[in-house]
Amino acid sequence: MQRVKALIKARHSFQTLRFLSHQRCFSAKPNYAPYHDFQDQVLVEGRAKSRAAILNRPFALNSLTTSMASRLKKLYESWEENPDIGFVIMKGNGRAFCSGVDAVALYHLLNEGKVEDCKRFFETLYKFVYLQGTYLKPHVAILDGITMGCGGGISLPGMFHLVTNKTVFAHPEAQLGFHPDSGASFYLSRLPGYLGECLALTGEKLNGVEMIACGLATHYCLNARLSWVEECLGNMMNDDPTVIESSLAQYGDLVYPDRSSILHRIEAIDKCFCHDTIEEIIDSLENEAAGAYDDWCRTVLRKMKEASPLSLKVTLRSIREGRFQSLDQCLAREYRMSLAAISKQVSNDFSEGVRARLVDKDFAPKWDPPMVEEVSKDMVEYYFTPLGELEPELLLPTALREPYI
Repeated sequence: MQRVKALIKARHSFQTLRFLSHQRCFSAKPNYAPYHDFQDQVLVEGRAKSRAAILNRPFALNSLTTSMASRLKKLYESWEENPDIGFVIMKGNGRAFCSGVDAVALYHLLNEGKVEDCKRFFETLYKFVYLQGTYLKPHVAILDGITMGCGGGISLPGMFHLVTNKTVFAHPEAQLGFHPDSGASFYLSRLPGYLGECLALTGEKLNGVEMIACGLATHYCLNARLSWVEECLGNMMNDDPTVIESSLAQYGDLVYPDRSSILHRIEAIDKCFCHDTIEEIIDSLENEAAGAYDDWCRTVLRKMKEASPLSLKVTLRSIREGRFQSLDQCLAREYRMSLAAISKQVSNDFSEGVRARLVDKDFAPKWDPPMVEEVSKDMVEYYFTPLGELEPELLLPTALREPYI
């Protein structure tokens, strides 16, 4: 307890020598790959009045790296300034749109002591998310396939989000010892009732129909019709948002969540996830499970108990604060939280979660602390404490760009 309090104070002290190293690499590129390979990880398609950015790491489910985030940011900035480009499209190659950050790459960087490279990744990613949320031109994100973690952050702040019958959306960060980031505390906190808390704490999945129903997506079409949609967009000479919206809608379907959908449990979700603490939420779920006739509450309980106890508490507070913050405020706070997570000053849960689920795959993480009851207020507070004088906060061009959302 005293150690955590001391760490919080140290952020505001010039005695904290660990922040004196300012040698930052441009990206987290491994040495074994030539530069042109990283250009190929984000492909570009030229259209009559638009450009398309294609995430192209299908072997890694299009998980995002520093170089990819940096390339996206540069492309989008140049396209915004080009008067010949009316709107922008983003999609993924393969069976995923984007499965989130390349957590394994971050894990290896941390093990090699390259913390500054990890900081650079989060800084680059969050700046692109803010660019996306303030983009001056219409944007169409085609979320066909797996869309997890920051896959939502790089797409949902834009104008249009097209989902399909193959879309799978989730935020499983708490199960990895991390927290939903890249603006997730902004858009999850604005979902109906306490659905955002449920998704963030449990990692529960949504399909494309459910994303439409809860407001995360703007349009839905069958995967089989995507080629028609893309051909229509590619031939468009008009960048009027209403025309783009009409073009997307003409290939759409009128869909409703099926009877097994999590959205039909919104009353139970609100009843259980409205509480102020993780302990109260778990107690409420246990009471609900005792009298329920299905296994949903038990499944949700199991997922929460598999997650990092510290991540659960940090995530709950993040969503609650995000409900009253703008996109730039959410990103600035999430940046502090991410730096706290990779610093390992309070806990090693992020590295341990990635090791257990993605590296060794023994699915037996040794969380620290191991129980929700052992997570102190000071531990949680460390994640939300403003950075010290020698560790710069995330600087976003808020005076020049106002968020679209």
